[in-house]
Amino acid sequence: MAAIVEAIRRRCSEKGAELIEFALVFPLLLLVVLGIIDFGFLFQKYEVVTNAAREGARIATLPTYWPSYAPNRVFEYLDAASMTDPGRTATVNPVTLLSGDCGYQVQVTYPHVYSFVGGIMSYFGGTLSSRILTVTSTMRIEAVSGPCPP
Repeated sequence: MAAIVEAIRRRCSEKGAELIEFALVFPLLLLVVLGIIDFGFLFQKYEVVTNAAREGARIATLPTYWPSYAPNRVFEYLDAASMTDPGRTATVNPVTLLSGDCGYQVQVTYPHVYSFVGGIMSYFGGTLSSRILTVTSTMRIEAVSGPCPP
């Protein structure tokens, strides 16, 4: 009788249940943590690209600089942040603002490749490998006399 009770006790034992539960939950937990890290990198790059566009627009609107200096300033700003991807672009266009003032619009694009989430999503059939960050900044020309530049 004691052998039967011992066999039932071993069969109903919950030894190792935590290990099985951890094995089931760990991949999802890993995906969430690595996703937070990856989107943190994306947000950091987006902020740098935004500031680079502002710097370019500021240089384009100052009276002591030519608008053609703006892309150089954008690339200097991106280089200082170690964002040297060859797919980056910066374009400068003159604009007329709603107030009738003249200004320049600087558009900066930068490709971002996901470090962790792209590989993990491929196991689940998803395709999240890269994204193009596009930021536009518009500023009024400091001292304009006469018509807007072409």
